[in-house]
Parts: sequence; structure tokens; C-alpha cells
Amino acid sequence: MTLRLSLPDEPTLARYTDLTDVELVLWDFSTPPPDGPSIDLAVRPYVLKGDLSVLDADQVQAVQSQSLGYDDAVGNVPDGISWCNAVGVHEGPTAEIAIALMLAAQRGLDDFARAMPEGSWEQVPMRPGLLGARVLLVGYGGIGAELYRRLDGFGVEVTRVASRARSDEHGDIHGVDELPTLLPDADIVAVAVPYGDSTHHLVDDAFLSAMAEGALLVNVARGKVADTDALVRHAASGHVRIASDVFDPEPLPADHPLWTTPGVLVSPHVGGAVTTWADRVETLVRRQVAHLQAGEALECVVDVS
Repeated sequence: MTLRLSLPDEPTLARYTDLTDVELVLWDFSTPPPDGPSIDLAVRPYVLKGDLSVLDADQVQAVQSQSLGYDDAVGNVPDGISWCNAVGVHEGPTAEIAIALMLAAQRGLDDFARAMPEGSWEQVPMRPGLLGARVLLVGYGGIGAELYRRLDGFGVEVTRVASRARSDEHGDIHGVDELPTLLPDADIVAVAVPYGDSTHHLVDDAFLSAMAEGALLVNVARGKVADTDALVRHAASGHVRIASDVFDPEPLPADHPLWTTPGVLVSPHVGGAVTTWADRVETLVRRQVAHLQAGEALECVVDVS
């Protein structure tokens, strides 16, 4: 039996021309699904051109997203369509951007970059650096685990927080309910939680108020995990510093105060934007095709009901 696989563009389709018993179809979600038999697996564009209202359970059996997050799919996917997120594709690069933001903010690299056009050799005052910092890692899923692994070797003290308390081979993992007592002791708070009802505005006024004076908040989760108004207030007062790859809203408007507030470093949601991401997507899609051909369940299926 021939499997029907849709790809969002010609370069992506060209990666799979060697597959046997697979019909390749171009479809970028900007129109209803193409005519013909139902699509067994539709690879969603990395940047969606249309919206999910074009999905039809009679024409699409499963969707393979190229993103790890799937909050925009929740409540927008018809019953009968399986939604698969891209586990294993973006966690490592997102952890990299978190490390980059930490280092840049702790060593003032953004200030150096701003001084370059003027040729200004200005040695700013001492910066806190990363060595010896106490890092509170909020969220210990795929991204959090990759970030924890990359922090090893920087000489930091890491405290891990997850949705519930538990322990593993590395020691204790605290529950999110312990945040009020953990936040005041952290020099850096890195947020890498999935977005959902339980994490909407997790970083709110109370969260930020509990942080130590001058501590750094690094957000590589989703913009709506943080209350933007609270971020503006606490950054403007100098109470906290912010280095974030995600914001609410996105794109951040050109006149938004976070662009010009001292102590804020803006990264335009590029955590997963590395040239090797498509190779990892291909590996995942090929596994999914093999599962379907073998009559096996798909990987990475998430609940979007």
C-alpha cells in the first residue's frame, strides 16, 4: 500500500525522493489539502503560511510539526488528526541560545556590540560573569535537560525545578511550588517550561519580586510564560535584568520599551534557527514514515484537543 506524504516546499520534498511506496505531495497549509487520497502524514511548514482551519480529518490523518511547541495547535486541530511535535529537533539549539544569552548579559557583550560602530574601546565596569553563579533552571523537559548538560563545565551551581519534585541520577529536582523559596537565592533564573494553562504568566509580578536584586532572567520558553507588563516594570526599576529569546507579543513592536530599557537583551525568537535543523527534521520524518509503513504508532503525538 502506498503512503501519501505531503511536504511544504520543493527543497523539503527533494529530501525524500528515495522513499519507496511513498507518494510525495506538495502542500504548504495555505490552501485546503490537495485532491486525492487522504494524506497519511503532512509535514507542516516551519513558519505557517496559512492557518490550521484548512485541516480536514477526512483528508489528513496526521501532522508532523517542525516545531517543538504546539500551543497554537491546541483546540485548533479537528478530532481524528494526530499531531506530532518535533521532539529532538530544537532542544539543543535552544539550550545554546540560552547559554549565549547568559554569557552575553553576564559579560556585557551587547554593550560591546553597540560600541563597535563608533570604534569605542570602552572597558565597562566589572561584570558578574558566569563562573560561580547560582542558576535556577525552571523547567526540566527536553530543553531544560539540554541546558543543564551544557551548563556543566561553566563552574555554576544549578538548582533544577520541574512541575513536581523528584530525583534522578544528578540529584534532587524541586517542584514548581517551591519557587518562592528558591528564587531569592538565584543569580540567574533560566525559564524553559512548556507553554500551557499552568505556565501562562508563570513569570509574573510575584515571581519577579521574589528574584534577587540585579538577578538575570533568561526566557527560552514562550513569550506568554511571562507577563510582559511585569517584565517592563521590574526591568525599568533595575530590580532584574532580562535576556530573552521570546516575547509577548511577537514580533516585539519597534516602539516597545523593552528595546531601550537598560539591562534588557532582546533576541528575536531564534532559539531553533540553526542550519542543521532540517537534517534533524528529516531524520524524524523518515522514522515516522517507517512507523506508518510497519503499522506502528507514530512518535511524539501530543494532545491538542
